[in-house]
Amino acid sequence: MSNPPPDCLRCGACCFSRAERFVRVTGADWTRLGDAAERVAHFIGQGNEAFMRMTAGHCIALEVRPGTGADEEPEYICTLYDRRPQICRDLARGSPECEGERAVKTG
Repeated sequence: MSNPPPDCLRCGACCFSRAERFVRVTGADWTRLGDAAERVAHFIGQGNEAFMRMTAGHCIALEVRPGTGADEEPEYICTLYDRRPQICRDLARGSPECEGERAVKTG
């Protein structure tokens, strides 16, 4: 039996990338983002593909909170969790896609 994946709040690997076109935002996603859409997402290319903005190597919606104790790990919080894009909703903890993100980004 393998070890279960870490709690998403202790991992955050899926939110990190150096790619500008990392988190695709569909029309339904844009609508769900509501008044935050223009602040957190942008159109790239010919103006018909939208993606979440990236900052400091991660999605702009990710807030990294430092741990509180000496052994405490940081906490990774999606500030738009209830309105996050569908691609983020579809990524299940412990899924092959999750494991792939963790393998590539946390080594």
